[in-house]
This record gives sequence, C-alpha cells and structure tokens, in this order.
Amino acid sequence: MTYVERVLNDIIAKNPAQDEYIQATTEVLHSIEPVLDAHPEYEANALLERLCEPERIIIFRVPWVDDKGVTHVNRGFRVQYNSAIGPIKGGIRFHPSVNLGIMKFLGFEQIFKNSLTGLPIGGGKGGSDFDPKGKSDREVMAFCQSFMNELYRHIGANVDVPAGDIGVGAREIGYFYGQFKRLTGSYEGVFTGKGLTYGGSLARKEATGYGLVYFTNEMLKVKNDSFEGKTVLVSGSGNVAIYAAQKATQLGAKVVAMCDSNGWIYDAEGVDLAAIKEIKEVKRARIKEYVNYRPNAEYHEGKGIWSIPCDIALPCATQNELHLEDAKMLVANGCRIVAEGANMPTTLDATQYFLDNGVAFGPGKAANAGGVATSALEMSQNSMRLSWTFDEVDEKLKGIMIGIHKNAYEASKEYGQEGNYVVGANIAGFQKVAEAMMAQGVC
Repeated sequence: MTYVERVLNDIIAKNPAQDEYIQATTEVLHSIEPVLDAHPEYEANALLERLCEPERIIIFRVPWVDDKGVTHVNRGFRVQYNSAIGPIKGGIRFHPSVNLGIMKFLGFEQIFKNSLTGLPIGGGKGGSDFDPKGKSDREVMAFCQSFMNELYRHIGANVDVPAGDIGVGAREIGYFYGQFKRLTGSYEGVFTGKGLTYGGSLARKEATGYGLVYFTNEMLKVKNDSFEGKTVLVSGSGNVAIYAAQKATQLGAKVVAMCDSNGWIYDAEGVDLAAIKEIKEVKRARIKEYVNYRPNAEYHEGKGIWSIPCDIALPCATQNELHLEDAKMLVANGCRIVAEGANMPTTLDATQYFLDNGVAFGPGKAANAGGVATSALEMSQNSMRLSWTFDEVDEKLKGIMIGIHKNAYEASKEYGQEGNYVVGANIAGFQKVAEAMMAQGVC
C-alpha cells in the first residue's frame, strides 16, 4: 500500500459522511504522488497526516431572535487548517448546506490556494447553516453579532483573518467587524472585504471574478488565443460570476448565460450586466426577473446552463455543480476551456473527462485565487495604514494571477504532465507548504 493510499484510507475511516472533504483530499493527494516519491522524508515525518488534520476546529451554537421574537439556534464553524506559511486566511459561508465536511473541504483547498498566491497566508474556512435569504437587515445583524460573540476569541490580525464567501458580503462583514470592535476594543485588520470607509480595499469585490478571467486569459495565451470573439457561459450570479462576466466582456467575449439556484437565463445577444447587477446587488431578487429587462432572452427553471454551446465555461456558483453529463455536453458542443470560479464546482469524474478530451481545465485553487490574493493585499494596506487606488490593486492582482498560472504550468511540465493545471496547481501549492512544515519541525 502506498503512502497516499494509507493516508486516504485513514481519512475515510475517521471522517464518515464527509464526502466533499474526502473528494478534495483524494484529488490533491493522488496528484502530488510524484513529489512524495522524490521526498521520502515527508513520509518519515508524517507530513501528509499533519497536513490533512486541521490545527483546530471550533464548533459553536449561534442563538438569535427574529423579527417576530422567535428564538432560533444555528451551528457555527471555524476550521483553522494550516498556518505554516502565515496567519489563517479564508472566508465565512452562510448557507443551509454548511456542515463540518464542507468546512473541512473548503479549508483544505484554501491551504493550497493561499500558497499559490505567493503571499504569507495560511488556510482555513468558517461558516454556518444560517440562510440569510429572506431575512431582514436586523435579523442578519442579530445573527452576525451572535456569531461573533464566540468567534472573536479565536481570530486576530496575526492569528486568523476571515473574509466573505457565499451568503456573506459587505453587509455581513460590517456587522462582524462592528461586533468584534465592540467586544475587543481593538481596531485592527481582522477582517477583509470591509467597507471602504473603514479599511476595505478597492477592487476587492471584483477580485475573484477578475482574477478568474486573468488566469483563463493566460490559459488562452498558451494556445496562442484570446477571449476576443469567444462565447462564454458563467454559472452563478453573485460577485464572482458578475465580475467574471464583466471582465470577459471587456476582453472581447460574449457571455450568453448565467444562473442562480432556481434557474438560468440565455441571452443570445450577450447578457446585460447592468440588469443582472440591479436584480442581484440592488433588489436581491431571483434571476428570472431578467426577462423583464430583456424580453428576447430566455429563462429556464432548474439546471441546464451547461447544455448551451460555448467556447469557454466558467462555473462560479457552488461545489459539485458541474457533473459528468454536463461535461459530456460541453465537450460535444465545442467547449475548449473550463476554469473554476467557485470552490470545487466540478466533480472528479467530470474533471477527468475534460482532461481526457483535451479541454484545458483551470482548478479553483488556482483560477479563483484572486479573491484571497486581494484580501491579503487589503491586510497589507491595513498594516501600513495606506489605501491603494483601484488600478494599483488591479495591477497587483493581475500580476499575482499571471504568477499562479506560470507556477502551475511549470510544475505540470516539470512532472511530465504539461498543461495539466490540476496536477500543476496542487504540486506548486503543496511544495511551499511542505517545505515550511518541514523547516518548523513536528508541530
């Protein structure tokens, strides 16, 4: 039995029903086997066992009172996974699907994503099964304050710096930060994604979507190609999807479809992003309203966005949204590049199908690292008491994404799988963390 097989068997035995976590560790560990073969000292020092076990997991109850005076209790999580290269960094997710397995999968992926940025930040994740949809601002504030009543003990600018994720945007970050400041009496850069009036960074909202497109553009350059004239599908309609669509459009592509959890729209003339922003950012409504703005567009309930012919697909919604049958449709309809804007939105068998059929595939830990990279830039600005311009942040972001692509591509080439960004990103991210862990001894 190989080292990887032994570790994975142990993970499966210890973590029953944590499917997403097992999926993430399986994908990463198998792809880094060539590095493990070249470094037998990693096995001798139980490096994988230490890497795959979080440093600590905080689980806590979150009681709150709704507008009718009814008390509710949700569950909160913070998984502080690995701080070998810097303080923990990772978002907070509010969604009914949140559970320990999803938190661990996201935190594990975050280790390598953060490493790939080249910035000194470790990996972690947090969240709750609270659903902010349909809640009033007061109810969301009550929940966020209760959540922070426990979490504040475990975070800090040099310990753990959370950010937003699904269900957690500028509103929620503001409530978190205000309660943290009230409880600690400390004004510090302990959150990123803050408002511009209290330490936030320009371009943070756009960063993950823009970064995704910058990475994808580098993938196109390898093929001596560009976004110009390409037809693009973007799943989701949150920050990542909106700003990926915006940047792809700026680079000459035509985005023809987007979606939310209820259904999807198809607009052959190109999606009107101003309408999407008003529906999603202002009204907080469902995407089906899009046809009120563009009567010639189509709205379809349920899934089906991946059935539309395209050149490039950018899954930006949630984990495991793109399955094997979707991958087969995309390949049959001529899609040549898939890059993940969400965390692990593509199932393992769908990913393998893309690789087997010559589709260039950009995994999320590389392709969507722009958000956390810009969060780290926000941390730098807070530490220096500076505020950079939008263009300054955007230029740094672009440079980071170009660097991530270069490192992932070169790692894939070094280990005999040129152009396999799954292998390249995992190896490039792992090597930095592994060297840091070895240098710091068994801890």
